Amino acid sequence: MSSAAQAAVPDEPLDFRRILPIFIIIFVDLMGLTIIIPVLPLYASSFGATPFLLGVMQAVYPLMQFIGGPILGSLGDRFGRKPVLLISQIGTFTGFIVMGLANSLGLLLLARAIDGLSGANIATAQAAISDSTPPKRRAQALGIVGAAFGLGFVFGPVISAIALQASNNDFRVPAFIAAAFSLGSIILTSVMFRETLPPERRSTAPLSALSLVTGVFPRMYRALVNPAIGILLTLYFFLWAAFGAFQTYVTPLTFSRLGLSGSANAIFFAYVGIILVLVQGRLIGPLARRFGERRLVFTGLGLLALGMALLAVTPTMPLPSYSQQEALAQLEQGEAAPAGEGLAVDVTSALVPPSDDAPRGYLGVGFVLLALTCIPFGNSMLQVSIVSLITKRVDRREVGTVLGLNSAFQSAANTIGPLMAGVLAQAFGLFAPFAASAVLLLVLLGVARARLTGGAEDQAGAATAGPPPPVGH
Repeated sequence: MSSAAQAAVPDEPLDFRRILPIFIIIFVDLMGLTIIIPVLPLYASSFGATPFLLGVMQAVYPLMQFIGGPILGSLGDRFGRKPVLLISQIGTFTGFIVMGLANSLGLLLLARAIDGLSGANIATAQAAISDSTPPKRRAQALGIVGAAFGLGFVFGPVISAIALQASNNDFRVPAFIAAAFSLGSIILTSVMFRETLPPERRSTAPLSALSLVTGVFPRMYRALVNPAIGILLTLYFFLWAAFGAFQTYVTPLTFSRLGLSGSANAIFFAYVGIILVLVQGRLIGPLARRFGERRLVFTGLGLLALGMALLAVTPTMPLPSYSQQEALAQLEQGEAAPAGEGLAVDVTSALVPPSDDAPRGYLGVGFVLLALTCIPFGNSMLQVSIVSLITKRVDRREVGTVLGLNSAFQSAANTIGPLMAGVLAQAFGLFAPFAASAVLLLVLLGVARARLTGGAEDQAGAATAGPPPPVGH
């Protein structure tokens, strides 16, 4: 579609009926993921994982996704979105089952690898949204689907907290509940999802499994040097490198600084979900139309940097009711072994909660709450705005491929970020990943203000930047 044609329908309203099934499917799918996120670091720690190994645990999933994401994205452009979405969901279901059966750190790593290799859920959903919405309303539509992630963060951690309380901190139980939600998403996709990419709009480029694997890096390079989207992909990469450190180490940080249990951390994640729903479901569309996506990118980077800095300086101050013995006991009870058996490893090699002599109070919780307000607010602005700009600046026939490449950049960042954060955490302490992320994000803000110039969407409201150079083949 030409810029003139797109500009001719700038006020076409968003058809909520077309995206509602995608919203419901992704919400149910993400419920499984958000049930697991708050407890996974403690689950790994119950098997004696060191701070560096926690980074490895986080990196396995995106590393496998880096391999599988571009392949599934290209297959979606060729064969349609629905079969790719189903394949991805089946892999997620299998990964959760293996996680629930895990009795060692190695099986936890295998579970994350299985899920990651087939993990194209979000990129495929984004491509389906792009298929179904006019460019003028794309940020709003992506924000609404992004709100499904936020709702998952509201309800998933609450379910996780209830499951941990009911099972006496048995980390297997949330994994099996997550598998049940994943199975539900497979059923919903089979019944509700209508293909959004008709045969006449599908790619006809020849496919080769070997070339899809070996060609990822050349395609990523061509995307990076593409003047329309290269800076956006660069920002997306470093955004997720920093955010990967947050996802991996916020639970260990609150455990070691505040002594918070897995269920308490799950409530924190639910709070993050509320912010995500507010921003992506209600605010991102009006904000994008009023200020433009570029300004939202700048604001999001600043908020993320502030949130990371607050986590880095959070004081060691457990709540008045804190007990170190109870904090350590939850890791022992989380061991996936027959009931009544303790750990055969020294759990303090992974995480050390505050001593009983530490000052008590609510200041540390206040720091964390403020940080967990800034971080999801900034991340929502960045994630939606960057993806929206990318979809406006590439040819419609390549949206799935480019979003698959975008997913590859995210996966590479989520692989490198936690590993580097693990090195920092092991060498300097759990504050170090957050301090380094804050500095990185401030540098990115300066780069973005200098390099992220306006495209044709600024003049045409939502037009693409003309026919850009191909990036996917």
